[in-house]
Amino acid sequence: MEQIVSMIGWKTAKTIAGLVGVLIFVVFNALILTWAERKVAGHMQRRIGPKEVGPYGLIQPIADALKLLGKEILTPRAVDRPLYFLAPILIFVPVLVSFIVIPFDASLQVKDINVGILVILAFSSLSVLSILMAGWGSNNKYALIGAIRSVAQNIAYEIPLLLALLPVIMMTNSFSLKAIVEAQKGLWFVFYQPLAFCIYFIASVAETNRTPFDLPEAESELVAGYHTEYSGMRFALFFLAEYTNIFIVSAIAVTFFLGGYQGPFLPGIIWFLLKSYLLVFVIMWLRWTFPRVRFDQLLNISWKALIPLAFINLLLTGGLLKL
Repeated sequence: MEQIVSMIGWKTAKTIAGLVGVLIFVVFNALILTWAERKVAGHMQRRIGPKEVGPYGLIQPIADALKLLGKEILTPRAVDRPLYFLAPILIFVPVLVSFIVIPFDASLQVKDINVGILVILAFSSLSVLSILMAGWGSNNKYALIGAIRSVAQNIAYEIPLLLALLPVIMMTNSFSLKAIVEAQKGLWFVFYQPLAFCIYFIASVAETNRTPFDLPEAESELVAGYHTEYSGMRFALFFLAEYTNIFIVSAIAVTFFLGGYQGPFLPGIIWFLLKSYLLVFVIMWLRWTFPRVRFDQLLNISWKALIPLAFINLLLTGGLLKL
């Protein structure tokens, strides 16, 4: 009995430690990515980017975080209060759940669940719900237009994203992220499934509302889209979730197509972070290279190009596996 109790206590302590580690990493990751975004933008526009606050501007994100913490939190008079207050909290739930099942290394994973990818995809739909709640609850026409755009965009791009991951699942016969990584010891799946990787990457950029698919937030049209009426830490939670989601979609791409933590010489976690941040850099690169597409173009890319291609790739993979 004592052994069972101690085992339960050890497992609980491990889970709590993992969650604390996830929270620390989420905050640190967001600080790094906000600095990197500005630096990438600066150099692509032949500017320097942040350089005054700390060496190479490295302390600038901390200054921005302190500014957001110190700002007055304003609540417009006519908002739908329950939805308005709940949306920034709800958007953060999928972020924490996703990190629990992502394997950073062979021995560094909070929980190895045999349906890990299903957990991530199921909880990711909460992000769309929270955006809709924010847009509707704000009682602002620009916020509502941004929220409606986000719902249409996520419905359109979730389908090719799922269809791009299915061939890898069929090849490994597993929904466990760790099992998928271990199956790539010989050769990464990107060499078997280059089309699926491209479809997934395009769909993931759209799912995270990044340029050229940032229609829900389009500053030149909708002020700031669904978070127009949010300020202070409420806005910071949306901001934090967006940058964390960029890392999560990159981490899933690395896990499914780029061998996860597999690599020579260096520890597995180093390989995993290097690959993930390389994809994050590409997503930032796209933002400062391509103009925003029109909304009809955005939907046509998914329904007329990505979904048919993903179906064809899925059928070919299934046929070859059967043969």
